[in-house]
Amino acid sequence: MAVHVIDEANRCLNCKKPMCRQGCPINTPIPQMIQAFKGGDINQAGEMLFENNPMSLVCSLVCNHEKQCEGHCILGKKGQSVHISSIENYISDTVFDKLKIECKPKNGKKVAVIGAGPAGITIAVLLTKEGYSVTIFDAKDKLGGVLQYGIPDFRLPKSILERYRKKLLDLGVKIRPNTAIGTALQIKDLVRDGYQSIFIGTGVWRPKTLGVKGESLGNVHYAIDYLANPDAYDLGDRVAVIGMGNSAMDVARTVIRHGARKVTLYARGLRSNASEHETTYAKLDGADFQFGKQIVEITDDGPVFLTVSYDEEGKQIGISEEKEQVYADSTIISISQGPKSKLVNTTEGLKASQNGLLMTDDEGRTTIPGVFASGDVVLGARTVVEAVAYSKIVAHAMDEYMKSKEE
Repeated sequence: MAVHVIDEANRCLNCKKPMCRQGCPINTPIPQMIQAFKGGDINQAGEMLFENNPMSLVCSLVCNHEKQCEGHCILGKKGQSVHISSIENYISDTVFDKLKIECKPKNGKKVAVIGAGPAGITIAVLLTKEGYSVTIFDAKDKLGGVLQYGIPDFRLPKSILERYRKKLLDLGVKIRPNTAIGTALQIKDLVRDGYQSIFIGTGVWRPKTLGVKGESLGNVHYAIDYLANPDAYDLGDRVAVIGMGNSAMDVARTVIRHGARKVTLYARGLRSNASEHETTYAKLDGADFQFGKQIVEITDDGPVFLTVSYDEEGKQIGISEEKEQVYADSTIISISQGPKSKLVNTTEGLKASQNGLLMTDDEGRTTIPGVFASGDVVLGARTVVEAVAYSKIVAHAMDEYMKSKEE
């Protein structure tokens, strides 16, 4: 292991006011987890983590820890923060498969979960624990949503998602892969078939476009499509990536691992929008970075840019008139995603905002009674831990809604 978790656990000060916990979007009980681990009860530590966050095994690998728990660790003010993510991962990985999840007796009520991403998995676990019979519907063949099809294997081993699938099946959750709701089956069919509550966690799978000439050419691809199955693409030696978020870093690092000799990321601004660690890893892997580049066209030879100039304070002061043709075998556009519109188009009364995100209240209630939503399809492209934290609130609201129907 790169980090010895025992040494890291011993560095924890067990603060009375744990800033690490405040920095975590899901308020993970970090000092308590570390103390249980140090006290020789790794099972209790693992149960603590899963109870608070059913996706802890995933979050320990993909969270932006330097901005969250580790970024708030008091030791980081003068030295090195405790490597909380490594401790969490070691505990969660060790305990996950033997974890005994206590469930209330079956209450005879059925719940449909549309989308098997982080939000859907969280809802399925929490409501199964409350005694509901849950069926997950997903448009793709494998579980995980963005975890399976949007995060590279070197950042999140897909074997973890197979372990989640087995855990859900062990809990009695039914899974229907390759079943997109809004096509052959619609939400009204789920209501007809006796699902007392329906959850939508379909994520954001429609790439945002640049709107420039050349976007439909054969040497141009979108990040969300590329990451779903990189082996299907033959990109050549020189690849241009438009965008500098975490997804763009994943694209660049994946492209390099698939044999490209020169990979360059381009941004209009002056800095990367990705986490510091992901940016650094992309540079270490060999990616180049170009700032102040506004794309205006893509040709058969690659992207065409104008150069944006900034003053010392970072304010834009000008833009070149001269176009710069960059030579690249392939161009990958990575400027975020939005939701697809199948569900909204096929469900009367289900309302979405102008950008296609589902409209909900603070507890995930959509514009149809009994239909709830959370995750990226509500918030836009966000982090796994934010989707899970919101889904915990929504699961509670769904439970209350179904109990209210008994009265």
